Amino acid sequence: MNKTLLNIKNITKVYNIGDNRLDILKGINLTVEEGEFVAIMGPSGSGKSTLMHILGLLDRPTDGVYEIYGQNVLEFNDNQTAFLRSKIIGFVFQQYNLLNKMTATDNVALPMVYSGGTNRKEQAEKLLGEVGLSDRTEHKPTQLSGGQQQRVAIARALVNNPKIIFADEPTGNLSSAQSDEIMQILTDLNKKGISIILVTHEPDIAKWADRLITIKDGQVIGDTKQKEKEKIEPKPIKIEKNSSRLSFAEFAENFFSAVRAIISNKTRSVLTMLGIIIGVASIISMLALGNGAQKSLEQQITSMGTNLIYLMPGRYSVGGVAGTVVRRIYLKDVEALATNTELIKNIDANVSGSAQVVYGNKNTNTSITGATYVYQHMQNAVPQYGRFFTKNEDESLAKVCVIGTTVVKNLFGNENPVGKYIKINRKQFRVIGILPVKGAQGPRDGDDIIIVPLQTAMKRLLGTKYISTVAVEVRDGKISETETYLLKTMLERNKLTSEQADAFRIRNMSDMIKMLTTTTQTMTMLLGAVAGISLIVGGIGIMNIMLVSVSERTREIGLRKAIGATKVAVLLQFLIESSVLSLLGGILGVSLGVAISFAVSKFAGWAVYVSSFSVILSVGFSAFVGIVFGLWPAKKASELSPIEALRAD
Repeated sequence: MNKTLLNIKNITKVYNIGDNRLDILKGINLTVEEGEFVAIMGPSGSGKSTLMHILGLLDRPTDGVYEIYGQNVLEFNDNQTAFLRSKIIGFVFQQYNLLNKMTATDNVALPMVYSGGTNRKEQAEKLLGEVGLSDRTEHKPTQLSGGQQQRVAIARALVNNPKIIFADEPTGNLSSAQSDEIMQILTDLNKKGISIILVTHEPDIAKWADRLITIKDGQVIGDTKQKEKEKIEPKPIKIEKNSSRLSFAEFAENFFSAVRAIISNKTRSVLTMLGIIIGVASIISMLALGNGAQKSLEQQITSMGTNLIYLMPGRYSVGGVAGTVVRRIYLKDVEALATNTELIKNIDANVSGSAQVVYGNKNTNTSITGATYVYQHMQNAVPQYGRFFTKNEDESLAKVCVIGTTVVKNLFGNENPVGKYIKINRKQFRVIGILPVKGAQGPRDGDDIIIVPLQTAMKRLLGTKYISTVAVEVRDGKISETETYLLKTMLERNKLTSEQADAFRIRNMSDMIKMLTTTTQTMTMLLGAVAGISLIVGGIGIMNIMLVSVSERTREIGLRKAIGATKVAVLLQFLIESSVLSLLGGILGVSLGVAISFAVSKFAGWAVYVSSFSVILSVGFSAFVGIVFGLWPAKKASELSPIEALRAD
């Protein structure tokens, strides 16, 4: 087994600032064996920190070779490099780089999230105890002194049992007593076999090391062995070629990190979610109104019968002149049509008109319909109070009627009308029943109607010989065959040709249902699409705030990468945050939309229907918006260089 831990050959680092070339490292060669304690010294601007960052895989050289255990790590991909930073390397920073919203325990355990370690809390508390902070495990960084924060950083560097610790000016912000404590900890770690590479500009700190490397102007000018080091037997180590597996712990950490970020910026988060809330609420309420209108329309059509065909007089041309002849329908035609019992279950002839109706000192104008006794079953018009007239009452021209609820309200108020007498066009009729509620049917009030026996209407009330409409109830869904039969029979009875088929109009309720359903669905989706535009606006707001969040948390991103987070892990962290923000806005928007829908239903009397589909669609779309509009900020965060992110203000 090769004892060489690190080996760099001709490492250079060049920055191009405008037209100027700045050479920071100029062909450095260096070898570090396992178990060494190395101090790198040099004046400010000598390149010692840059060298440290390259050795710690936080930065990349312009040229050269960097080997760890004989493998050129500069050829590694992001996952492999992240594995090295997680498992092989531990970093102790001058600025500590602790996350202020997390406790000491959570800060120490954070690298284990990316390495897939178990028993994270127990391991973190154990290490905090070893560095003398067993009574500070639940304290946050702002509650700790500088020396205590540095101890937390050391414990964090140790949590994944690294082979080497890089300490970048670890005592730069500490007092002399605290500096000695930190250096003693590092010395004890070195005695346990962990290699230490320390960057400092203080000779007193450098004396703790076994070996001193001096750098000036980007070149090694001195390599002095200060102490004899006991040789140790290297332990085998395997560098994984692919460590991109996503663990549940990593997902949970990203989720709770997102929640912490949202909670810590409550006002900003609420304002960001406002666009999503308004968008989802608009979609829910608009779809509820559209679906409510569709359901109401379906109920009205169903109340008219879905297996009905309506036959009505039409107009046809004679001699090229359009609309000059109207063919009438007579009772004998209806009787002839009814003979085909294989196709026709029931048939009902209707006449219609209007009349003035009087009861006591009250009067109203309403619609009059003459119908046969089968009307109640064909049109779902079985009276809710009283009864419908019989076949005998129709044949005997009885003056009886059933009335709609609007007529009841206009003439009787709260009085029970059944058994009372009213005058229709000055003729006295007895009320025998109250029709079920039909509701509005377009501009017409479906409950402002009086039904009387057909013969009574034709001969005593309206004085007509013609049938206005023939309603046909079809057997076994034979709609097409029945339509063909009706038209053919009527043309034959009137001695008309197929070219004169416009003499009669046939209306299919099933076709009407399909047409109206398609129309209402189109309008509903259009309303939803218009409302969805506000979701897009909300998504833009999320993108904006996530870009701000990436800018504010640049150092945190750098830290997470330094302790083992991959590009995918950082990308996922910010995608989860934007998704949580959007999804929470979606849930609040659903609640608001449902509340608005029921408020509209209660105070405006409009029909609304909140479907589970609209809820799932809205919440799902809001989450999708969060992912789409959070992708660019998340990608931007994932592509940050660790060292550039750590240097950010």
